[in-house]
Amino acid sequence: MNFTSNKNLLRWIIIVFGVLITSLILWNTYLFFQKLKQSERRNMQEYAIALKDLGNQSLDADLGELGLTVTGNTTSPIIVENKDGELFAANLPENVSKDSVQLRELMLSYGSQNEPIVTLFDGAVISTTYYGDSDTLKKLKYYPLSLLLIMFLFGAVILFFYRSTKASEQNKLWAGMAKESAHQIGTPLSSLVGWTAILRESAIDPSYVDEMEKDISRLQMITERFSKIGSIPKLLPLDIVEQTREATGYISSRSSKLISFSITLPDQPIVVQMNEQLFAWVIENLIKNGIDAMRGKGAIAVVLREDSKKVYITVSDTGKGIPKRLWKRIFNPGFTTKKRGWGLGLSLAQRIINDYHDGKLRVKGSKLDQGTVFEIALEKG
Repeated sequence: MNFTSNKNLLRWIIIVFGVLITSLILWNTYLFFQKLKQSERRNMQEYAIALKDLGNQSLDADLGELGLTVTGNTTSPIIVENKDGELFAANLPENVSKDSVQLRELMLSYGSQNEPIVTLFDGAVISTTYYGDSDTLKKLKYYPLSLLLIMFLFGAVILFFYRSTKASEQNKLWAGMAKESAHQIGTPLSSLVGWTAILRESAIDPSYVDEMEKDISRLQMITERFSKIGSIPKLLPLDIVEQTREATGYISSRSSKLISFSITLPDQPIVVQMNEQLFAWVIENLIKNGIDAMRGKGAIAVVLREDSKKVYITVSDTGKGIPKRLWKRIFNPGFTTKKRGWGLGLSLAQRIINDYHDGKLRVKGSKLDQGTVFEIALEKG
């Protein structure tokens, strides 16, 4: 069993142990509640016996106020109605004890909660005792619910911890794969640079070598991008207008003639704190996603505009569109609607903009079979 399996097993042991402990606490609380309730019932039964003994002394015995002095119960609220219809109360607020209307309402309420205690003498009713649950018993009723809530929160924390740990492990895995890919690409790139130097000395059209060097330079940039994944990139004050022009120009020149590009940029430069390689990656990724959504035929529009504080870049396509329920999910690592793909492009693009550039990448709008608009928002400066 490897280290990861051991960690997962330990997590499940902790979860099961926590659930068992909470279940035992709930069960013991329930038993305690029942015992306390039975104890109060027994106290009231003993009180009923005392009232009956008083009643046996005389039919004319006043079992209202006198009866309340007999019981040792100082917690349960009690209302006694004597044979004359008079009400006497104990363990109730003074303002309630003196209000006959409230006493009558409470008497009916207590009668629905617990069976009234009727004291008879020679078949005649000489008093009826109504009693409710004590404050302690009322509070204990909600105690199991509190524990259930704690158990639910405990489970939510465990689930959050588990998902966060899993996401962290996935991020480390992706970062490790990216850095290893950059390392592996570096060796053949060095060889290609040497070959282009040899080709320049040969009788070959220099324009061919120029194009090869452009692609080699591009590969070197991609390698640098991959090597920066998992580390904090350095941001520099750059003209975002020029950076957007270069990024869109490179991919448009290498795309199919069936794709038309419309690029709308301001004439004046706009300075933004940014990383050149990573920003270009985001633009290219959004354009490539649009081309895939259009299945190689359609229109791509890139528009850059500004206000007093921010710069906004929209990348739109005329593809199949994205259902609104998926607007947020498409940025989750591993989520993809393609038959082939790792589902990392948009996730990494959002991370580059949101985390590294303190900006925001979102789906601004999308309609099925009409297209999608992505928007990047970055602070000026």
